[in-house]
Amino acid sequence: MSAPSTTDSNKQKGGVPDAPIQVLSTMTNDGKRRWLYPVLSKGKHFWRRLAVAVGLIALFLALPVVHVGGNPAVFLDVIHREFHFFGLTLYPTDTILLMVFLLLSLLGVFILTAFLGRVWCGWGCPQTVYLEFVFRPIERLIEGREMQRKRRDEGPWNFDKIWRKGAKWGIFAAIAIFLSHAFLAYFVSWDSLLAWMGGSPGEHFGVFFAMLLVSGLIFFDFAYFREQMCTITCPYARLQSALQDKDSMIVAYDPNRGEPRGRRTRELRKKEKAGLDIPLGDCIDCGACVRTCPTGIDIREGLQMECIACTQCIDACNGIMEGIGKPHGLIRYSSEHAIEDNKPTRIIRPRTIAYGLVWTALLSAFVWMLAGREPLHVDVGRIPGAPFTMIDDDSVANRVRFRMRNQTGEKATFHIEPITPKSAEVKVVGQPDIVLDHGEMRRVETFVVAPKADFGADGQIDSQFRVVGPDGIEQVVDFTLMGPSKQL
Repeated sequence: MSAPSTTDSNKQKGGVPDAPIQVLSTMTNDGKRRWLYPVLSKGKHFWRRLAVAVGLIALFLALPVVHVGGNPAVFLDVIHREFHFFGLTLYPTDTILLMVFLLLSLLGVFILTAFLGRVWCGWGCPQTVYLEFVFRPIERLIEGREMQRKRRDEGPWNFDKIWRKGAKWGIFAAIAIFLSHAFLAYFVSWDSLLAWMGGSPGEHFGVFFAMLLVSGLIFFDFAYFREQMCTITCPYARLQSALQDKDSMIVAYDPNRGEPRGRRTRELRKKEKAGLDIPLGDCIDCGACVRTCPTGIDIREGLQMECIACTQCIDACNGIMEGIGKPHGLIRYSSEHAIEDNKPTRIIRPRTIAYGLVWTALLSAFVWMLAGREPLHVDVGRIPGAPFTMIDDDSVANRVRFRMRNQTGEKATFHIEPITPKSAEVKVVGQPDIVLDHGEMRRVETFVVAPKADFGADGQIDSQFRVVGPDGIEQVVDFTLMGPSKQL
């Protein structure tokens, strides 16, 4: 007998054949969006995640408000090109320091993934924190339990559905606007943002447009896109295979204990209570782990790209195990080695050693660069125009610009003096002493006058200048002075 064709074997809708298997947990077999209604499971992991979420949200809102060293704890002042981190101020000249810091953060995620799998996704990612602990609780409060929402969504529009949806979306929009303002405060500060909010949007249209854009993206994400951010958009899930190994801790189902799964008949329950062996594992195939999953997967099918390690299935399964008198842990944090091969999980292994050594080296480099960071940054350049000017028959003047930034942490006075040639004289345009506030960058124009006799046959002098500040602070810079050659 010939095998049936794909058209015959796959159910068709609208002339388009269904996929033979489910491609994504958020998509039906005919390619349509599959809306998820995860059931909330409150166990010990849920309460721990709630505590972490509250702490992270409070931290996000507090960092632009709490001041450290006269600036917000975190203030990415793009306009003035200054990044403030807990009293440390980074400038464009600190690009390497900032790059090493970002590499440290990235490698830290690699190390965390190698040890604990996607714990960041389930416990620390803003997508999960705000969706599970801000937006979905509001949705449950207004629209009711999961099956109520599903029946209402699949039913026709009526007054009950309209007012509930309208109230929910209105609150979502208000939260999105508030979060967008909190996000923008990292870049313009709350003080400036509050002052601008009292004026016309046209006065600061760029910031106003950014607020609308960020608000719209937040509303779209948490009102509509939701778990698809994790399953479709976020690249982190696709890096799991490269960042994890069989000793990484993951949320896993134990098939050795759970299989073969099946519901207990009355006769099997009697045998089980009597202590007799029955031909079933501990999994009663209730589907609680699937109903509670925020990305719609079945954890019993093994490690999957869509799993965000949120531990909802652990709490759901532990609740069922309590109800049937079985121990917790059918679904638990474990490793593939521990479950599949019944071997102890190795914490110290080549991957973690390599990550640890690289991270330690980067941290050492960061601390070394931070400790050796100069309190005064100076660079020097020639002002466009004629390379030199003859003042008289014996003196040559070069127009030189010193770009100086005060990184001492307080207001300070600086002055410039020549090292070589000693006969040179630096004449600052304006006041000879340069007063700079903390973090202030200024371009100081000078005339450097040197005797004509000091110039070599090629008409150049390899000169050095010293910029001196308080408490012995100084910075030496090199510059080539131009003048008439001997042939002239």
